[in-house]
Amino acid sequence: MSENPTALITGASSGIGRELARVFAEHGHDLVITARRRERLAEVAAELGERVRVETIPANLATRNGIATLKKGLKERELAVDVLVNNAGAGASGQFVAADAAKSLALIDLNVRALTDLTHFVLPGMLERGRGRILNVASVAAFQALPGMSVYAASKAFVLSFTEALSEELANTPVTVTALCPGLTRTEMVDDLQAAPEFMFASAADVAEEGYRACTAGEVIRVPGVANQALVTWLQYQPRWLKRFLSGIAGRAAFAATEGDEQKDITATA
Repeated sequence: MSENPTALITGASSGIGRELARVFAEHGHDLVITARRRERLAEVAAELGERVRVETIPANLATRNGIATLKKGLKERELAVDVLVNNAGAGASGQFVAADAAKSLALIDLNVRALTDLTHFVLPGMLERGRGRILNVASVAAFQALPGMSVYAASKAFVLSFTEALSEELANTPVTVTALCPGLTRTEMVDDLQAAPEFMFASAADVAEEGYRACTAGEVIRVPGVANQALVTWLQYQPRWLKRFLSGIAGRAAFAATEGDEQKDITATA
């Protein structure tokens, strides 16, 4: 039986989630990884399995059955979670009125419901064992309403607010909660943003490394990148009407440039 701590990482089949699996493995954590794509999970397990123990539980966390499947797998294998990494998430760009309602609700189920449900599931065990860390992957979008990405930004605002509140509830316990808030990150899921300058993108590996360091240090909020940190700091000192006005101008310009286009899924790390 391994004596390594165990990290449960959702959305581990690609992007930031896959890099988080790598960095936790590099630092001696056994892994439980989950995502929709069974073949991708097998690839990650094959890559990291010689270094640490890796358990795979394929599940679509955008559905209630998927969440139940993951929790059942953890129970049946008697896997105690020392670190929960709520990374699985999805986003879409486009006007809300043109969006498919089912897709918007699935986004909320994945970004909000699954994260909340899994935190409820693992937190009592962490407190009972006297150790635990929770890393929630939010976004710089959590700090500002984004016309054109309204549901996504709102879901990430929930993640940030939930993390901050829970960290205070657990302040006198051995369990810490961290929100990782990356900006644009170069993954396979941002092909629709190719027009953005390359310098605006961080690498998934760098974001994952920052997330790991923030989590193990017990930081509440980590915003990777100097430019993102400057943006978040600026936003904190502006009145809401001004932030809303400026983002509205940008959103309407984006709508005009893409008029007639269907809503596009831009991230899906599940």
